Formats: sequence, structure tokens, C-alpha cells
Amino acid sequence: MRYSWHELPPAVRAEVEGHTGPALRTTPVLSGSISDVAVVLVTDTGHFFCKGAATDNPMGWMHRNEARWNPHLPPQVPRLLWQFERHGWLMLGFEYVAGRHPDLSPGSPDLNLLATTLTTMATALTPCPEVKVQTAAVRWADYLAPEAVDGNTLVHTDVTPHNFLLDGGSIKVVDWSMPCRGAAWIDTALMVVRLIRAGHSPAQAEAWADRIPAWSTAPSGAVDAFATGIAALSLERHQQRPSAAHLGPLATAAASWARHRATTIG
Repeated sequence: MRYSWHELPPAVRAEVEGHTGPALRTTPVLSGSISDVAVVLVTDTGHFFCKGAATDNPMGWMHRNEARWNPHLPPQVPRLLWQFERHGWLMLGFEYVAGRHPDLSPGSPDLNLLATTLTTMATALTPCPEVKVQTAAVRWADYLAPEAVDGNTLVHTDVTPHNFLLDGGSIKVVDWSMPCRGAAWIDTALMVVRLIRAGHSPAQAEAWADRIPAWSTAPSGAVDAFATGIAALSLERHQQRPSAAHLGPLATAAASWARHRATTIG
């Protein structure tokens, strides 16, 4: 259940406003599925993005992870300004980014900037910051051999376009709630699946990815294995949650990519 700002306990709203100033206007943010509340607050001191989870939310650990990792992330990531866990709620306050989500369709002018962003992020987060984080080998152990995804880069892993915001001539990358440490090309590989879902052929998606150094230098065999593993994982997730509308198209896109790797490249 997603709560509105005014449905939060008064003590929670008061503590948030102790950091931001009184809310003059609020706008709910509807994307995402983990937060119990997500809202843009407009105050006399500016705009803020606030999200949180009730302490009985079993996925609240993702918010704690995001708060722990935020100080280690590069400038392309909005800063965490404050956090608290009281009154039955875990609340995080971030810099607000005014922007739109990128268009991933073929021919989109956003694709060049997206490639630049993924290149910059892979460079900035290699080596992986000194912070406790799951490895890609552990996360995908049921689908991939460890050596296929091993590496020393902090990778985002949730590259839905909802987590990218075009802000002027740059892209901000948000929602770092489940990164892992692994090969520098992983985020680009996951974006290939998103591009195929958006209408690119697998060959077109990989041609776009070739402009990203971490991808263009990746071992072909490791990428082959990753494509096969992600296709299996995507299908399993779709079968487990058939009512989730986005999982079917992602599974189809991942399967298309895996076939391409097996028949054209492998």
C-alpha cells in the first residue's frame, strides 16, 4: 500500500519538516514498489524527495542499504540529506532532481547520453567503494558461474528507465537499493535487455552497447553466460509473478537476447 503524505503519522511529518521546513505543496511519486511513501516536498527552502517504509515492511532493508551506500556514490547520484527511523517509520530525504525518464526506443536522442552515463558510472565505481555489499557471484549463483560476473565494480543492477532522470544535459541515477560488486559491464548488459524490450533488435542493442568501454572489452564467453542466466532468471520471475505486467515483456526480451548470443555470437 502506498501512503500519501497526509496519511503519515503527524510525528513523522513533523520530523521530516524539521529537516525541510513546512511542506507548502506535495506531489506523490507513483513509480517503484518498495516504498510505502514517496513524495516530492516543496518548502520555502526548496524541493526535496522523500521516501520511506513502515518498520514492519519486510523490504525496509533496501532503504537502509541505500542510506549506507549513498555517501560512497559519485556525483551522478542525488545526495542523501537526512534519515531517521522513529515513530514506526524509516524515512530518507534526498536532493530533488527535476527531470524526465529517458526514452529507450530506437532512434531516441537520449541513447547517447545514457551510454555516456553508464560509461562514467562504471569508471567512477571501479574499484568498488569500501562498503559491505553482496557480490554478483553470490546474487546470481543459481544461474551463473562465479567467474562469469566476477569483478570489482559497484553495479546498480536495477536499470529500469524509472531510475534514470534526465536533468538538463546530464542523467542522474537514483534508487541504489540493491547494487552488488561485480563485472563493470553488468549494468550495460542489463540495459541491453531493456533496449530490446523497447523495440531494438538484439543486434541493434549490442551495437549501442559497443560504445561503452566496459562492455566492448568484456569477455564474450562471460556475456554469453550472462545472457543465458538472465533469460532463465527473467522467465522464473515471470512465472512466479504472472500478474506483474512488466515481467513478461522483460522475460521475452531476455530470451531474445540469449538466442541472439547463442546463434549469432556464440
